[in-house]
Amino acid sequence: MRILLLSHSFNSLTQRLHVELRERGHHVSVELDIHADVTRESVALYRPDLVIAPFLKRAIPDDIWRSVCCLIVHPGPPGDRGPAALDWAILEDASEWGVTVLQADGEFDAGPVWAFRTFPMRSAAKSSIYRDEVTSSAVEAVLEAVAAIEAGRAAPQPLRADDPRIRTRGPCRQADRAIDWQLDTTATILRKIRSADGMPGLVDSLFFQDVRLFDAHEAHEISGVPGTVVAQCDGALARATIDGAVWIGHVRRLAPRSLKRPAAKIFAEEAAQLPHRPGCGYAPIRYREYGQVGELAFSFYNGAMSTGDCEALLDAYRAALARPTRVLLLTGGQDYWSNGIHLAEIEAAESAADESWRNINAIDDLARAIIETTDRLVVSVMRGNAGAGGVFLSLAADEVWASDQIVLNPHYKDMGNLYGSEYWTYLLPRRAGAANATRITQCRLPMGVAEARRLGIVDRVLSGEELADISLVRRGAAMASDAGLAMRLAAKQQRRAADEAEKPLQSYRDAELRRMKLNFYGFDPSYHVARYNFIHKVPKSRTPLTIASHRSTRVPGRPIGMAVPS
Repeated sequence: MRILLLSHSFNSLTQRLHVELRERGHHVSVELDIHADVTRESVALYRPDLVIAPFLKRAIPDDIWRSVCCLIVHPGPPGDRGPAALDWAILEDASEWGVTVLQADGEFDAGPVWAFRTFPMRSAAKSSIYRDEVTSSAVEAVLEAVAAIEAGRAAPQPLRADDPRIRTRGPCRQADRAIDWQLDTTATILRKIRSADGMPGLVDSLFFQDVRLFDAHEAHEISGVPGTVVAQCDGALARATIDGAVWIGHVRRLAPRSLKRPAAKIFAEEAAQLPHRPGCGYAPIRYREYGQVGELAFSFYNGAMSTGDCEALLDAYRAALARPTRVLLLTGGQDYWSNGIHLAEIEAAESAADESWRNINAIDDLARAIIETTDRLVVSVMRGNAGAGGVFLSLAADEVWASDQIVLNPHYKDMGNLYGSEYWTYLLPRRAGAANATRITQCRLPMGVAEARRLGIVDRVLSGEELADISLVRRGAAMASDAGLAMRLAAKQQRRAADEAEKPLQSYRDAELRRMKLNFYGFDPSYHVARYNFIHKVPKSRTPLTIASHRSTRVPGRPIGMAVPS
């Protein structure tokens, strides 16, 4: 089928549907919902069999849904209606939630239901649940609906007006989730902050300044006068509640153009006066050991790795290498493995160019340390999405294991034609071949793990219980006890020595950084403009041609530069 994805942005769900539909042989193009006339033009150009709207903030124009079948993905169960479905579900502590795929008609969120899925809710931020449970459920429901349409089955009838499941809720306002620090429990405060995490953030105050709160976690063994800030750790601030405390990882001042940054950096002077309380519920980097298997776990907010994050992770990595293990697992967070350098911290720096340079060198140092580890096996375990330098950082390990639910974006160029580093010019061709390395980095398309497996970027695809900690450790233990481990390590050492003799790692790095220096300090400001627009969420004025194939000169529906197995 020829399918047009109509979305407010090319977000995680839209990317996942783009990947899954293409993987099943459909021709897929994307149009960002910039203006109704632009949408009409895209439909006229592409002549889609089906329009799917994974993420919209306004209704599809009547003349479009009357001319072509339009499916809406709503992040709520059948009968739920309104623009803040997931916000309300978290705020009201729903035990179960769902995703509905319905057909657009004259009433918002009330068309015939093609498919739906439900899932148990977990205690997590809205953005995390959206990327995980909502996205997985939406993909299943959309694929079911597409299969039904392909087969020619008629759409189900709309819900009856007296259906008890129908519930219409308006927007979730700040007043609906305002915190009362003298009355609200820790659990209540966590729900309120998490219901607004991602966007728009919960309005509150810290040190008598109005801010939006993000990245909240329960603090362990910390208490104090309710409402007071009582501790700091790894960039987070702990604020006391009536029955404990919560960590506030990130905040953003209400001032225009302010940036979301670690709370202890925004309030650096105040944080310096607070006690440091590690191991009390907020730990972006953790190390655990299971016999001959070490696990270095890291989970940075939104997958962004600042200069300090990279340096801290490198220190932890070196400490892990001092332990007598034979296999080291590098497990990223549930939401993200890594998205590379920290664009918000770069934007906030006195010199964005200088901080970009420091950040890329810090992540390069980490990548090199992983590449040069030859006395044990290192495995990158990707439970969450990865992009740009984060993808190539994972390739520094001996093996890459990835969840079947994630999306990779192994390219840099959308960030103002950024060249990229992390030794990608060494790591990617070694795995995918030179021709595919060029295609992958030039086409700028999201990639699913099935394609990544075919290309050699991913070695093992895991699903469900295979991603549980105990399963990963067992798999690592089997590698550590394998009779062929010594031979495998010897071969690894020989290959590293041969590669170094042919072309030193420093040569790859120097060549990459020469190009990066032009991005950071050269006359072309594209990287700085793209970074600014990304961080400040400047709306797109057009859909990039890399995803809008209907606006290219190629065959409609065929992505530009699609990678093929070597």
